[in-house]
Amino acid sequence: MQETESRPPSPKYLSKTPSWVSLGFVLGALFVWALPSPEPVATTNVAATPDVALRPVTTPPAKPTLTEVEAVFAMYGGQAVWDNDLTEVALWDTDSGKFSRYYEVVRTPEAFFFRTIDRLTRPVLMHGVKGDGPMLFTETEEQRQEWLKEKSKENWKDITDSLARPALPRRPMTTPGDGQ
Repeated sequence: MQETESRPPSPKYLSKTPSWVSLGFVLGALFVWALPSPEPVATTNVAATPDVALRPVTTPPAKPTLTEVEAVFAMYGGQAVWDNDLTEVALWDTDSGKFSRYYEVVRTPEAFFFRTIDRLTRPVLMHGVKGDGPMLFTETEEQRQEWLKEKSKENWKDITDSLARPALPRRPMTTPGDGQ
């Protein structure tokens, strides 16, 4: 048996990938090392009493004032749908970017009374109002069903009227080269 001498392969046959991986790792480590370190947080010597727990100071979201909803309702309240002098409205909230402030409105001969509620209990009015205002109005389910019934009757009348009309006579098609 002849022993063959094992030689390492020549460099031109070796893969260059491990070199690039190592280089990437070294460059990444240098980049992380070069990042600025965070500023140390200044501490104050505040003696906390055991019965008072320290809580982080956060600014709560601004509570909507009733004067806001009163002012908007004064401008757009003519679109409200009443049931027994009661309606619900949703006011646009600029912080959340949606209609998320809900109120129940009671109408008396002297004034309107507003009460905040956590959600609307009636369907949102989708007909007869502009959709781009800062306030949504509601209607009762019975009012919604009545409107849907009327709308269905209108649609059916339009369909039957269009079928009863005689069709217009068709003119023959002409092409520009026909000499007409």
